[in-house]
Amino acid sequence: MPVSPHSARDLVQSLEELSRAQREAGTLVARDLELSRATLGVLHLLTRCGRVQLTDVANRLRVDVSVASRQVSALVDSGLVLRTVDDDDRRARTLKLTDAGRDLAEASFRRIDILVSEAFSDWSEQDLADATSRIRSVAAALTSTHDRALAPEEISAR
Repeated sequence: MPVSPHSARDLVQSLEELSRAQREAGTLVARDLELSRATLGVLHLLTRCGRVQLTDVANRLRVDVSVASRQVSALVDSGLVLRTVDDDDRRARTLKLTDAGRDLAEASFRRIDILVSEAFSDWSEQDLADATSRIRSVAAALTSTHDRALAPEEISAR
């Protein structure tokens, strides 16, 4: 079923507002921990995924490998991420959080928990669960549309 231009624009405006709010909250947490917002995102990703390769980081963050490489290198230099030779493919490097990286990620999660508790103090658990589900649905719809749009480019590049 087609979406009206008014509804599409309203959704995009709402997503832009959400993006700005999320960026501001992420910046606040990162600044409190003396990190960049991008670095915080990589820490959170490695917390969720465990040991991964750089290409996995880039794919999951939906950024170019060169961008992910710069972010990861800063974390390696700071002693928050360990880069090791992959056991299955000796040419590849695997990334994982160090103890200091895990501690810092946990500190950021505690700070985020406080922010979310304050921001949504008048919401019920069900309201939060419903919002989370809808946001994930929106993200999945936009991601699948983006991936379908890229498919012909990727095929012709081969």
